[in-house]
Amino acid sequence: MVLLAAAVCTKSGKPLLSRQFVEMTRTRIECLLAAFPKLMNVGKQHTFVETDSIRYVYQPLERLYMVLLTTKNSNILEDLETLRLFSRVIPEYCRTMDEGEISDHCFELLFAFDEIVALGYRENVNLTQIRTFTEMDSHEERVFRAVRETQEREAKAEMRRKAKELQQVRRDAERSGRKAPSYGGFGGASIASSAGLIKDTFEPEKPRMAPAPARASGPNKALKLGSRGKEVENFVDKLKSEGENIIMPVTGKKQSDTSKALPPPINTESVHLRVEEKVSLACGRDGGLQNMEVTGIITLRISDDKNSRVRLHLANNDKKGAQLQTHPNVDKKLFSSECVIGLKNAEKSFPLNNDVGVLKWRVQTTDEALIPLTINCWPSESSTGCDVNIEYELHEENLELKDVAIAIPLPSGVGAPVIGDVDGEYRHDSRRNILVWSFPVIDADNKTGSMEFSIAGQTSDFFPISVSFVSTNNFCDIQVLNVTAVDGDSQVKFSTETSFVADKYEIL
Repeated sequence: MVLLAAAVCTKSGKPLLSRQFVEMTRTRIECLLAAFPKLMNVGKQHTFVETDSIRYVYQPLERLYMVLLTTKNSNILEDLETLRLFSRVIPEYCRTMDEGEISDHCFELLFAFDEIVALGYRENVNLTQIRTFTEMDSHEERVFRAVRETQEREAKAEMRRKAKELQQVRRDAERSGRKAPSYGGFGGASIASSAGLIKDTFEPEKPRMAPAPARASGPNKALKLGSRGKEVENFVDKLKSEGENIIMPVTGKKQSDTSKALPPPINTESVHLRVEEKVSLACGRDGGLQNMEVTGIITLRISDDKNSRVRLHLANNDKKGAQLQTHPNVDKKLFSSECVIGLKNAEKSFPLNNDVGVLKWRVQTTDEALIPLTINCWPSESSTGCDVNIEYELHEENLELKDVAIAIPLPSGVGAPVIGDVDGEYRHDSRRNILVWSFPVIDADNKTGSMEFSIAGQTSDFFPISVSFVSTNNFCDIQVLNVTAVDGDSQVKFSTETSFVADKYEIL
C-alpha cells in the first residue's frame, strides 16, 4: 500500500491535524479534505469513498473523522487495518474527541503517526511498541540526572560547611580582638558578609561532635556517590521510584507499605502495636485459584522508657494454617508454651521509638474456600460487540472491606461502555481504558453484587481484572490480648492498629 496522508478532520472537512507521508502541498491536502464530506452518500454506511485518483478510508470518532488518503491501487484490507491502528492511537493521548483536545496534543499524535507509517508504507508495529517509542525513555539519562542532583546537593552542603567555618573564624577573631583574615584579595568584611548571606540562604546544619580529620594528600572525594549515607538513600529511592529492582537490607526505621494504606490512628499509647497483613492472589478467568499468599507481621513501637520491658499476650485462633515465625531475640519456648512474646534476656528492653517486627506469619494455598472475595466475569460476544456480566461475592463474612475498586480493562478506541444494571458506583477512565467498579464498603450486609455493560470488543479484552481494598479486620485471626510489664506482671496500656490490604489481586 502507498499511504499519502493521515488526517483528523471535522464532519465539514476542516482539517485539525494532517501528516503527509509523500510530497504534497498544504493547499492540495486542504482541498482533498474539503471535498471528502461531499463524496459520502447520506444515510449509508461507508468505510471508504473514491475519486478518480484518491481513495478515502475513514472511521468516525464521535464528532470527528480519522481519514487515510491512499492511492486507488492500494490493498483495501491493509488500509483498514492501518486505519484501526490510527484510531486506537488517538485515545492514548486525547481524553475526549473534540477540536481543543486534538489541538492540545497535536505534536504527540504526529510523533505517533510517524511510528506507524514511514515514506508511505506501514511499519510492523503495535500499540505497545508505539507507546514505548514515543516515550523515548532512557535509563542512562535517569541515572545521569540522579547523579547530577546528588552532586548538586553535596556541593550545597559543602558550601554551608565552608560558610560556617568562615563565620567561626570571624567570631574567633572578634573575640580575641584581632582583625579577621582576608581571603582572595576581597578583605575580611566581604568574606564575612558573604558568609552571612550564605548562612541566611541555607539552613544551618546541626553541630558535629567531632570534626572529621582532613587528608594530607589524595584525590578529593567530596562529590563521590556514597560518601554520605543520606545521599545514597536518596539516590536509591529515586531509582526505586523509576522501576529499578534494588535490594536493600531490611531496617526498622521505615513504615511498611501495608501501614500506609490506612490512615494512622489519631491517639496512640506509649506502647503501640500494628497488626498488618497483605494478600497476593491470582485466579483464572474460568475459575480455579492459581496461587494465594497472605503475609502478616506484628510491629511493636515503644515511646516511653518506663514501658520498654514488656511482654505481649496473643490469642492465636487461626484455622487457615498460618506458619508463624518469631524474631530471633524473642523467647521461642515462652511463645510456644504460652503464646507470649518476650525477649530471651528478660533484663533487656525493647528499643525506643523504633518499629520492631516481633512476629511474622505466612499462608500459601490453592484452596478456593479461602478466597476472601471472588470475582466472576462473563463476557459474551454478540452482533453489536460484547455483553459483559460481572459479579462479586464475599466469602469471609467477618471481614469488612473498605474502598473496594474493581478495575476492568476495556478495548481502546471504541468509546465508553453502555452500563445496564449495576450495584455500587462506576467510573470510566478513558485515558487508561478501564472501567472502575467501586464500593465504599463490602461486608456481610452486601456480600454479593453485580454489574452489566455492553461495548465493542472480544472476550479476551476484559482481562486481567485487578482488585484493591483495605480492611481493619485481619484475615488470620491473630490478636494481641494484653500487654504486661516484665516486673510484676502489671497491665500496661497499649493501642492497636490492624490492617489487611490487597497487594496484588488479579483475575487473569
